[in-house]
Amino acid sequence: MNSPSSPLRWGILSTGRIAGVFAQGVALSASGRVVAVGSRSLESAQKFAAAQGIARAHGSYEELLADPEVDAVYVATPHPQHAEWVIKAAEAGKHILCEKPMGLNHAEAMVMVQAARDHGVVLMEAFMYRCHPQTAKIAELVRSGALGTVGLVQATFSFKTDYNATSRLWANDAGGGGILDVGCYAVSMARLVAGAASQKPFLDPVAVTGAGVLHPESRADMYTAATLTFENNVIAQVSAGVGLNQDNVVRIYGSAGWLHVPSPWVMNREGGSSKLILHKAGAPAPEEVVIEGGPLYALEADAFAAAVRAGLRDVPQMSTDDTLGNLATLDQWRAAIGLTYEAEKPAAYTHTIARRTLRRRESAPMTYATIPGVALPVSRLVMGCDNQRTMPHAAAMWDDFFERGGNTFDTAWLYGGGLQERLLGQWMKNRGLRDDVVVIAKGGHTPHCTPEGITRQLHESLERLQTGRVDVYMMHRDNPEVPVGELVDVLNEHVSAGRIGIFGGSNWSIERTAAANRYAKRKGLQGFGVLSNNFSLARMVEAPWGGCISSSDEASRKWLKKTQLPLFAWSSQARGFFTDRAGRDKTSDAELVRCWYSEDNFARRERAVALAAKKGVSPIAIAAAYVLHQPFPTFALIGPRVIAETVNSLDCLGMKLSRQEVAWLNLEREKL
Repeated sequence: MNSPSSPLRWGILSTGRIAGVFAQGVALSASGRVVAVGSRSLESAQKFAAAQGIARAHGSYEELLADPEVDAVYVATPHPQHAEWVIKAAEAGKHILCEKPMGLNHAEAMVMVQAARDHGVVLMEAFMYRCHPQTAKIAELVRSGALGTVGLVQATFSFKTDYNATSRLWANDAGGGGILDVGCYAVSMARLVAGAASQKPFLDPVAVTGAGVLHPESRADMYTAATLTFENNVIAQVSAGVGLNQDNVVRIYGSAGWLHVPSPWVMNREGGSSKLILHKAGAPAPEEVVIEGGPLYALEADAFAAAVRAGLRDVPQMSTDDTLGNLATLDQWRAAIGLTYEAEKPAAYTHTIARRTLRRRESAPMTYATIPGVALPVSRLVMGCDNQRTMPHAAAMWDDFFERGGNTFDTAWLYGGGLQERLLGQWMKNRGLRDDVVVIAKGGHTPHCTPEGITRQLHESLERLQTGRVDVYMMHRDNPEVPVGELVDVLNEHVSAGRIGIFGGSNWSIERTAAANRYAKRKGLQGFGVLSNNFSLARMVEAPWGGCISSSDEASRKWLKKTQLPLFAWSSQARGFFTDRAGRDKTSDAELVRCWYSEDNFARRERAVALAAKKGVSPIAIAAAYVLHQPFPTFALIGPRVIAETVNSLDCLGMKLSRQEVAWLNLEREKL
């Protein structure tokens, strides 16, 4: 856009049916015009351009993205291709309107959203119905209390087509079936209404259950229904299908009446009026609420252009946070009916979401330190591999971490019953980078912290990880009933066999660690090369799990300073205590309250918040920086659930804390 008043110049990426519909919508918009189209063949692009009156046709998507006259692109490919082209469009500096669903799953959308954030462009999922005044009126009626207290939402989008093995609608490898194609509409409406009932833009459900029928050949969902439960006691019944005709309406039931939406999804494309039917309790007849609206896709294009002109990060009608919540819900719906796409299975996930070779970015912010006995420099932030439950989620998180310079991954025999080790092993194999990363494995958790238990679990871990060695191995717990020398002896056997590089203990006391190293020195053996205990700005009030040990106390810090033994600090950010999930008045997270709530920790948190505001970073970055600014080698284990949390944590790397600031954060000084 050359100036705030000039039209937004659109490029259309792909030439399918929906691309033509959108092009016609832009032609009716007040804010934009289509200036170019790109296709995989020049012939297809030229044919589309001639039909739509578009000036320039490009014979590849890359040429379209390189066109300097294009401000924004409409990605109209089938949804398995969305991620690749949204990411490339963001990197090309283009604003992006992406056909729904944004991606096959939440993981893909998470990568796309972060790409848009990283490159400062607007990204919107193309739910055109969200930009129509009818949808705004629905939310307004709910917010105003016209229906009383909302209790139930029913939303359906379904149609019947005959099975066609070559159609994307029925192809499992193309994300076919009803949930992604049209169920995304029903879920987005339910979340919108639930949010309006709580005066919020949307709400995500706290529980999703469902049932569905999968096609016996393609395993795409033919028809399916789900129940969404929200924290405000709203319940939604949503249904979708590509193999069953249903009544495509929305009904919203409240204590003072109910609302019938006869045409919730595709209003008149050329404009005109639509209606809602409001049934008020005690009224003699229902009331028709008439809404005047413009051309459906023109309204979408205008809403998008308005956000771009205003310099917004998101389009308010369909924010990226809304999109992420929607896809997370669709993931849960699919899980409830046992639907996994072939492309999501671990062995098949050989590609990055961006569909390119994984490599460290030139602008990667990571910093490193060396540890004797570890061949590679070790990233100061270490990715905890303990909460990624699917390959798409794991790959999205780990690919992003690696691209940002992270090369160290921490897991354990215990995590997920072995799932986390299997996913990490498959990811390393799929990416071909075992020699480019540092793997930390743990075993010997109570009651198996014995020489025999350690050996058995180490062999199992290596098999799951699909590698012959791990760089760092730690006993996950200590067993004081076993003489420390027996544990040192068996670990040295595995060092000699090449199964592990260096070893140490996780949740080991300073006294037992020191005893292990005295024994090793006396016997001429390798001793503990690392320690992994809790260490954070917030002091652990109560251990989250049995047998946990913290080294945040003054005596432990003095010992670590004296010995210079590297510390891998778990819960380095106190498991969310420095985010907005915590606060004296926030008690919904029982573990957070039990383990971290104390007056001195709240005082530390207040200081972290104040220093974060001064330095222009998040409080969790301050908490991580505190860990990294100790007078002994430290590495912060982080457990981000989403990429945005990884990015926020990385802010600690470029930050310098003075000794006075570190002491002040730790309540050792009254003033800076």
